[in-house]
Amino acid sequence: MSAEVEEARAATHNEAKTAGRTGALVRALADVRLLLIALWLGAAVFFSAAVAPSVFAVLRGASVPQANHLAGTIVTRTLSIINTGGFIISLILLATAFLFREANRRRAFTTEVISLGIVAITTALGQWGIAARMLALRSAMGRPIDEVPAGDSLRVAFNSLHGLSVMALGVGMLAALVALLLIARRGRANSL
Repeated sequence: MSAEVEEARAATHNEAKTAGRTGALVRALADVRLLLIALWLGAAVFFSAAVAPSVFAVLRGASVPQANHLAGTIVTRTLSIINTGGFIISLILLATAFLFREANRRRAFTTEVISLGIVAITTALGQWGIAARMLALRSAMGRPIDEVPAGDSLRVAFNSLHGLSVMALGVGMLAALVALLLIARRGRANSL
């Protein structure tokens, strides 16, 4: 009988040990999820508030020929990284959100999934829809944008798409902020 009791204790100990490892992995994944959304949001805010305006200001201030064209090229490449990263990160976070479904209240879970879906949609639209059309317009202009009159139909369309690009990134950043707050709140609740 004592051998059976010892086996039962050993099994209980092993189950507790396994549950502890699983709990640690889940906590680590939750931390990685929070880190990913925070990194992307920080990068997007830094790009919008510092990088893009600074590139245009420096090149224009230095009286560089075709300053807008060069600044636009730099900003387009950088924005490509922000949009592609946001799309990939939001898909990863969407896929892993379902691992935390039971721990979440239904409304918080739904809001997080919708927010991450908005990030995925706005970054994909920004990269493969709006930016692609802007590049096509720049190519159709046949010359640097600085040399295209402001009233030219291609430049007007380009400026309109630029406004949509800014709006898409802004909406994506707001959605990322909501997701970040929900992920952080859940992490705080689970650590108490």
